[in-house]
Amino acid sequence: MNDSGPLLSFIGAAFDRAPCGLLTTTTEGLILRANVMFYRWTGYSPDELVGKRRFQDLLTIGGKVFHQTHWAPLLQMQRSVSEVKLDILHRNGAIVPVLINVVRQPFEGVDFDEFAVLVVADRHKYEHELLRARHEAEEALEAKRAAQDALEMADRRKDEFLATLAHELRNPLASIAGVAAVLYNKNYADPELTWSRDALQRQIGHIDRLVDDLLDVSRIAEGKIELRRQTVELITIMHQAVEGSRANIDASSHELIVCAPGDPIFLDADPVRLTQIIQNLLNNAAKYTPTQGCIHLTAMRDGKNAVVSVRDNGIGIAPEDLGKIFEIFSQLTPGLQRSRGGLGIGLSLVRAMTTLMGGTVSVRSDGVGHGSEFVVQLPALNASTESAPHPMAAAKSGVKFESRRVVIIDDDNDSTTSLAMVLEAEGHAVRTAATGQAGIKLIAAFDPHTVILDITLPDISGYEVMQSVRATKRAPGLLAIALTGWGQSQDKERAITAGFDVHFTKPIDMSCLLTLLQDPDSASVEAG
Repeated sequence: MNDSGPLLSFIGAAFDRAPCGLLTTTTEGLILRANVMFYRWTGYSPDELVGKRRFQDLLTIGGKVFHQTHWAPLLQMQRSVSEVKLDILHRNGAIVPVLINVVRQPFEGVDFDEFAVLVVADRHKYEHELLRARHEAEEALEAKRAAQDALEMADRRKDEFLATLAHELRNPLASIAGVAAVLYNKNYADPELTWSRDALQRQIGHIDRLVDDLLDVSRIAEGKIELRRQTVELITIMHQAVEGSRANIDASSHELIVCAPGDPIFLDADPVRLTQIIQNLLNNAAKYTPTQGCIHLTAMRDGKNAVVSVRDNGIGIAPEDLGKIFEIFSQLTPGLQRSRGGLGIGLSLVRAMTTLMGGTVSVRSDGVGHGSEFVVQLPALNASTESAPHPMAAAKSGVKFESRRVVIIDDDNDSTTSLAMVLEAEGHAVRTAATGQAGIKLIAAFDPHTVILDITLPDISGYEVMQSVRATKRAPGLLAIALTGWGQSQDKERAITAGFDVHFTKPIDMSCLLTLLQDPDSASVEAG
């Protein structure tokens, strides 16, 4: 036996200090070296073990059988053995349970050709540690599940809070919007009254956009935004975006220069979301450009892409801020000093919705005080694509006006009265009810062409009213419009199920409603 040189180099100084039993043997099991821990477990001294006993001699009868039938053949086949539970006998006859790992390891310069390096652990201690580790793992898993449940609950509560907040804001906003619509039907000689009416309308639109943006951020974060793609012409979308941003641009006396493409550019996109992208960029430029500034809206084709640019001569962006301008709730310090309100989510929505439609958005600026430019690129369709009529087009020209019988069911008296005044001013016959049951009776007596129905009523829900009405023989020709502060996707789906033709979110788009009354066939379940 050679117990020095390469063998000592392999074992190292840590061999004797190892916290578990270690030993080396020949492939026949003859013990060549063991550490202090192994001597302590067996009760033998080095002189009694090394070179004199085989490891299998220390095993119980069952262990010796296992060695003969399983272990020895594996070692002869140069195979290792992992985590075998056996019992060894202490010198005094006590049984010591161990867990054994065997590794075949050759050494040069040693008389024996092959060695079996054994790692022997106290099985009871090992199993205790294993149980403790398993218990800790189960506790960690349970804590992770609890944390996940808490996050899911927080998400649900956040969604419920945002939906409730939107509903509670939209109800009074609908009343204010109705009053503003009534005022628009009046001719005022006093310019201050005219200005006040216009300012009221602008601020209603601003609050409405803030509510929509809040809900959109939540939907995008959870992957709940669904695009309604169709073939759209870019110039049509640009005109709608400009129209939606006109009040903000005019309020600061900005000059808007629109450079439309020479040839039509068509895209496979969601027209509502694409309009929202451009409108948000225009509103952002209007907000952060000093009074009487200049805003450029440009569109062109660049290879396979449509490129839309919004450039201004406003407050600009510092180089170190360019990388975070699209982050949610991001508002740069110069912007905060002159901002007229906002949550810092408009540009975040622009990036998210552009990405959803397969495009990119970037920003350029020469620094603070030198304006900025936002560039959106989206895949364009082939130039040969035929033009498709825009789904949000106004009423068809030449359509003869017809007076409609309309029933409004809503417990918000201000909202009901103002909406009824607008419709009556347009020549329609209107009746109102404040409860669901009263509304059902009114519909049966008045036989309306259209019902405008709130969902949250003091007695029964608007869904129940609609289901009751649809069950009657007179209901099939009825245009049913849900008008509610609840605007989540599940609310719109439930409206379809209950029998509504259109779902309007408060405050109602009056021009869209008036168009719909004249052309009920244009009804879409998600009109607003």
